[in-house]
Amino acid sequence: MREHIIDIRDDAKPIFSQHIKLGGIDPKGQEIGFNNYYMELDGEPFFGVMGEIHFSRLPAADWEDRIIKMKMCGINIVATYIFWIFHEEEKGVFEWGGDKDVKKFLELCKKHEMFVVLRTGPFGHGEVRNGALPDWLYGGPFEVRSNDPGYLFYVKRLYGEIGKQAAGLMYKDGGPVIGVQLENEYMHSAAAWEFSVGISNEWIPAGRDGDSHILKLKELAIEAGLDAPIYTCTGWGEASAPEGEVLALWGGYAYRPWLFFDDIKEHPATEEYIFQDYHNNKFPSLNYEPKYDPEEYPYACCEMGGGMQAAYAYRFTVPPESVDAMAIIKIAGGCNMIGYYMFCGGTNPDAKGGIYLNEHIWPKKSYDYQAPVREFGLTGESYKRLKRIHYFLNSYEKLLCPMKTILPQGAVDITPQDNETLRYAVRTGNGSGFLFMNNFQDHWEMKGHKDISVGLRLKDEILRIPENGGLKLAAGTSCILPFNLDLGGITLKYSTAQMITGIQAGQEKVYFFFEPQGMEAEYCFDTANISGFSKTEKQTEIKDERLVIKADEDRNRTFSIMGAGGNKLTVVTLTHEQSLDFWKVNLNGSERVIISNAALICDGKTLKLDWTGNRKINIDVFPAFDKDIPVTGLELKATRQKGIFTSYEMENKHKEISISVKNISRNRASVSLAKDSFEGLKNIMLNIDYSGDIGYAFINGKLIHDNFCNNNSWNIGLKEFQKELMEYEIDIYISPLKTGCRISSDSPMAARSEVYDEAVAEILSIKAQPVFEMTF
Repeated sequence: MREHIIDIRDDAKPIFSQHIKLGGIDPKGQEIGFNNYYMELDGEPFFGVMGEIHFSRLPAADWEDRIIKMKMCGINIVATYIFWIFHEEEKGVFEWGGDKDVKKFLELCKKHEMFVVLRTGPFGHGEVRNGALPDWLYGGPFEVRSNDPGYLFYVKRLYGEIGKQAAGLMYKDGGPVIGVQLENEYMHSAAAWEFSVGISNEWIPAGRDGDSHILKLKELAIEAGLDAPIYTCTGWGEASAPEGEVLALWGGYAYRPWLFFDDIKEHPATEEYIFQDYHNNKFPSLNYEPKYDPEEYPYACCEMGGGMQAAYAYRFTVPPESVDAMAIIKIAGGCNMIGYYMFCGGTNPDAKGGIYLNEHIWPKKSYDYQAPVREFGLTGESYKRLKRIHYFLNSYEKLLCPMKTILPQGAVDITPQDNETLRYAVRTGNGSGFLFMNNFQDHWEMKGHKDISVGLRLKDEILRIPENGGLKLAAGTSCILPFNLDLGGITLKYSTAQMITGIQAGQEKVYFFFEPQGMEAEYCFDTANISGFSKTEKQTEIKDERLVIKADEDRNRTFSIMGAGGNKLTVVTLTHEQSLDFWKVNLNGSERVIISNAALICDGKTLKLDWTGNRKINIDVFPAFDKDIPVTGLELKATRQKGIFTSYEMENKHKEISISVKNISRNRASVSLAKDSFEGLKNIMLNIDYSGDIGYAFINGKLIHDNFCNNNSWNIGLKEFQKELMEYEIDIYISPLKTGCRISSDSPMAARSEVYDEAVAEILSIKAQPVFEMTF
């Protein structure tokens, strides 16, 4: 048995305010404010959960679907770039219609009660051509990203146009825009001038005028009507973020394609999965070096790797468990506003004049980013993992935000390659809190921990988790375990299951937990306010004023406890697999929990399910629906009880996708669809397995999508090309992956040719998969 002791008696967190020039009030009197530790909404702690989505990289018809999917995952702040080159590609000609209609996008965010942070640039990067600066700036008689009056003239014009689009949608006017990001990584990062790449390889300056430039941009933003409670800047590296004037935002990426731009062959293990105390003036940080005292301002994030775009030189797969592990690391370290880049993937829009709007090292069209919501709207495992954490944050923000981070002795000495030492941290206040553990490390193999326990040294006791025996923590697993948590007047001393959320069901409160991989769920309650409980002999033990309940082997393990005051709480323990399919919805004013592997889309009045492939769909619902209800022409019927859940089954009309694949050669094929293929479907996914270098898809000679081969299926959503596919085929071409490649130029004439030792390019399979949607 390996017991770890951590002293958490000093759990008072100094919190103060009135030194930050941020905040605002909307027309209804709702106030946004900040103290040195977290954001406040009407004086109460607010935990911001922010996700990046680029409206201009998506068809406008898909915006509402994505916004609701973000909200369904517990996101409460939408971040989006306004890429200058997308909107003023031709000098003086601004485009704000169609898929570039930011006003419409903001109106949809308002409709679904989502806050927004507009990332206005002018430099945005975002893997966009020239870092989002228009080509026509290249030859201007001024230096970009500076206080040069010539440059500021065009920036002011841009901000003025953005201000017109956002008019009436700023927070002060009752709109959703609570924040404006000024520039991006100013004085720290730049991008190549794509105008010259491959010839002179000239780079855009990283900036020269420091804080004065950011302050000037803030002035221009306010003049343009972009008056918001929050102004932000990215804070890492040497970036400028004027203290007190903007909120510096941070982040972390563990999969770093830019390392391979210098011919690095192997990615190192990073520091991103080691617990740190980001809000501590005395604790040395591994990757957080603000220019101000850390305790003076909140540690907030805008760019935690929700995925990562594969670059030409580095083609990796982001493990889903890396995404929720990073969230747990940040939250444990005192972060009270997390933000993912990206949360929703997209596709680069078409440009004018035959150029592409991507930065040259990335795919020309695809910006999937391996994000929680993928490029064509499917939700991945990282989405499901994050949903569990976000529901917890949404439910317990007032409790968690003021809590102090405490690290065990020796935490500062842990290295990324250390797979022996238990990585853990605590956030606590007034003797209660949460124990965070992480056993994931990027680019390094971790070992499972067995027979471990953690002793929390409190003011009047040492609380041991678990009280008897030990824990298992599987390799790759991270978790959050509560201790001394008040559940409606009954104290949960600890649990070895992670809390997701609770809902009110009639007169009782029902709490949902899940077992982290490798652990067995155990709950320990203080018996002081307990009058009774449901039990079996194998499940329960009462000793020394403690009630210990172990979850049994039933699929939905449920028990109830009665309080001395007549109150009742019910605890439901889900498996890890069930928790990935857990959804919390508010439908017509009633809270429900649904277990379903379909993606749920709920706007408060209607509930939609979308899924791929399967003909039959089962959903488990609590509380049960009042009656059998119609579902897009089918009847949804209760079939049986599974614990507290009522199981419903529906059978979809089977839909075969008729495609014709014509193989031209090993690496070329043409695909055609029947004219009725899209009837009754939300989308059709074309799934291509291949070996080679890059996959290209064309319709009538126009590139619609591309993919850097990384041995995963290449997926293309076809719905937006439905009209063209009634007339044309999809032409698939796989460019070869070559070894020993070189250019022969030894001819006495002006002749050059490519020679290589071997080339691999082959289409292995092409299949079509239907995407269904059903509406309640």
